[in-house]
Amino acid sequence: MIPYPDVQLYIDGKWRPASDGRTIPVLDPATAGPIGTVAHASREDLDAALAAAERGFRLWRQTSAYDRARLMRKAAQILRDRAEDVATLLVRENGKPLAQARMETLAGADVIDWFAGEAQRAYGQVIPSRAPDVVQMTMKLPVGPVAAFTPWNFPINQVVRKLSAALAAGCSIIVKAPEETPASPAELIRAFADAGLPDGVANLVFGVPAEISEYLIPHPVIRKISFTGSTPVGKQLAALAGLHMKRATMELGGHAPVIVTRDADLDQAAATIIPQKFRNAGQVCVSPTRYLVQDPLADSFADRFAEAARKLRVGNGLDPETEMGPLANERRIPALEALVADAVSHGARLLTGGRRIGNEGWFFEPTVLADVPVAARIMNEEPFGPVAIVNRFSALDDAIAEANRLPYALAAYAFTRDTATATRLAAEVEAGMLTINHLGLALPEIPFGGMKDSGHGTEGGSEAMDAYLETRLVTRKG
Repeated sequence: MIPYPDVQLYIDGKWRPASDGRTIPVLDPATAGPIGTVAHASREDLDAALAAAERGFRLWRQTSAYDRARLMRKAAQILRDRAEDVATLLVRENGKPLAQARMETLAGADVIDWFAGEAQRAYGQVIPSRAPDVVQMTMKLPVGPVAAFTPWNFPINQVVRKLSAALAAGCSIIVKAPEETPASPAELIRAFADAGLPDGVANLVFGVPAEISEYLIPHPVIRKISFTGSTPVGKQLAALAGLHMKRATMELGGHAPVIVTRDADLDQAAATIIPQKFRNAGQVCVSPTRYLVQDPLADSFADRFAEAARKLRVGNGLDPETEMGPLANERRIPALEALVADAVSHGARLLTGGRRIGNEGWFFEPTVLADVPVAARIMNEEPFGPVAIVNRFSALDDAIAEANRLPYALAAYAFTRDTATATRLAAEVEAGMLTINHLGLALPEIPFGGMKDSGHGTEGGSEAMDAYLETRLVTRKG
């Protein structure tokens, strides 16, 4: 096993400690013990990163789209070549099973490749004019230095989308990555550095999230922000960005419904969507949470769910037989216990789970609740853990109403063999993303983003570059 590093800042092309020497301990969620440290950026370090990003932008915006794409593809291949080591570091700091960490790393390389192609397709337009001697055209130009803020649940995935879009557009970037999981995003940045990215174009800092965001967002160097995290924090950062007229992409919390109608293929639905609940121990913004199952199938579906949860192998992510790892931090355990207890107190049935596992590390039992009243907290608050709710419905109207009841509208799932039902769900379920009869989210080439309190903007597909580009009109006579 490769040793876990003491992670440094990356500013202006150099790996360096914090200017005042401060560090933050990094803990292994499987043992709760320290495995390394990460540098804590000072105000001086942030100023250095801002100055570097400003210089880097002046250089990178002049680099041709062809050359940007070529460097990005080189970085993607470096990341693939190092995937096993990077995935091992990711497991040690995040806890997810090695197979999931490996998949995240390799998917990150695919994201880089996708945006490398998009760099060469940032087209403008020639607009027909009203006069024969007038030319009207639009140009797509990079918006400027970007500040990106990313969470710990997908340390590579959440950085790579923002980083790749910014670099493809010709922007420089300062990434404020998570202190809990710093080594894997540092290795992502290292892949770009080793591919030859010019100094100052990509910078990496760590520290107290509120202190860094409150300093970077208002700073005149920064022209655009991108944030992935909780809805309350996202609203604060969006308000701060709006106060300073900064563009903001927000990918926020969810509470994803799953609608299973009476005509669905129960075997296919259960095999597809039940395991998805426990991916990354349920710590996924698009994790399915409220399973709404029509009456004839509800009891059978709930029984299958509980049986699958009991059989799940929970343990250290480095064990190849582990199917679910620990929670990312200790504070999630009492939070989940409180949600489960509240649901039961409201009359919900606890089919399995609901408790911490052991005394070492931050493990929690895969948990299934059934018949949970709407008044229970877990029906209204994102659990962000391995807890599923299985509720029944009679009429499709009721399922759609429940799916749309919350202000969250990130992802939704459905299973039906009726074309008319699928068409209706596509039209009426309020979510930025709806996948029917399969799992079809988070590919580089398709949009990824929410509606309502789940944010705005997208981090995938052909629209993802728009937030990093200005549209400039040039009209010329003669």
